[in-house]
Amino acid sequence: MKLIGLVAASVAMASAEVYFQETFADGAAWSERWTHSDNKVSEGAAGKFTLDAGAFYGDAEGDKGIKTSEDARFYNIAAPLTKAFSNEGKDLVLQFSVKHAQNIDCGGGYIKLFPSGVDAAKMTGDSDYNIMFGPDICGSSNKKVHVIFTYKGKNHLIKKTIPCETDERTHVYTLILKPDQTYEVRIDGDKKESGSLTEDWDFLEPKEIKDPAQSKPSDWVDEAQIDDPADIKPEGHDDIPKEVVDPEASKPDDWDDEDDGDWEAPMVANEDYKGPWHAKRIENPDYKGPWEHPKIANPDYTEDVEIYKFADNALVGFDLWQVKAGSIFDNIIVTDSVEESEKFLAETFTATQEAEKESFDAMKKKKADEDDAARKAAEAASAADDDEEDDEEEPAKHEEL
Repeated sequence: MKLIGLVAASVAMASAEVYFQETFADGAAWSERWTHSDNKVSEGAAGKFTLDAGAFYGDAEGDKGIKTSEDARFYNIAAPLTKAFSNEGKDLVLQFSVKHAQNIDCGGGYIKLFPSGVDAAKMTGDSDYNIMFGPDICGSSNKKVHVIFTYKGKNHLIKKTIPCETDERTHVYTLILKPDQTYEVRIDGDKKESGSLTEDWDFLEPKEIKDPAQSKPSDWVDEAQIDDPADIKPEGHDDIPKEVVDPEASKPDDWDDEDDGDWEAPMVANEDYKGPWHAKRIENPDYKGPWEHPKIANPDYTEDVEIYKFADNALVGFDLWQVKAGSIFDNIIVTDSVEESEKFLAETFTATQEAEKESFDAMKKKKADEDDAARKAAEAASAADDDEEDDEEEPAKHEEL
């Protein structure tokens, strides 16, 4: 049985295809594979990606990726897959890493998978795409993972909210799309969300709709409780005032009616006041429960077992707006094998994350030490200035004496 399992696993790995894999490990050669779009160039609003590992990393060369380099810019860049493909009948895995080393306050960090009709040199935010996936952060309320699929010409957002990572270190985002119409989202290899395409997106019309020929009967009673008709408001209830004159108050001895006017005693809360009267509530003997609108089959509903399928996948790229630049994108893979994506994650992210943490902690400590030294220097300079001022004032005091 173990031998059969090993053979099956070997066959699966052998049949797996990797349509794109990028580590930016060959220096400047990456720019020959990737094309910056001319979108926003004439307006001076287009940003350029540069090759960089950032101020902290696990591997100075291996962790280099393409970094957004200018604040308040649009970023549009794409690269062709090794070949265009259809994911019919097989998994589609889209995975990449992003390091928001600038402590991003507002900007996108997502990737897109495009069909072959898109020209990378002309790509804009309006260009057709198949999948848009990854983190988006703007302010304190919008910090989520986008999972958007294009279906019949319309972009559909996931109905669930998937929180994204918000710190400055590297994180890996993985989307797995399966031919059984299910999906899975992982962050750093850990599953964060999964489910059904038909349940978590509004691709299709609902199977049932409210019967337009039916409406709630006019005599339907949906009040669970009513006022007790036997409960009568006590006589004189409304005559009790909310406030009364303070019986302990007396006109001050120094009160002058001519100068101060007529004295009026202050009002205080009336202990006998009971507030507005309300009849007791009792169960309604005629209550029928909530009325439920009868449903009928939706004539506009059509089943589709191929929502997951994208017949033409040809390019991968980034279409972003960032207020504060500095995000580094790396280790991109497009494949039909979850195992290949896991192997790639282990070789890249997992292999360097501990070293990156040490580098990050060291950077933070150095910055804290520098800030502390600067603070102490500023305090010393301020104290020296105060001493000089005191020395300048002393001769003047002696002259006065």
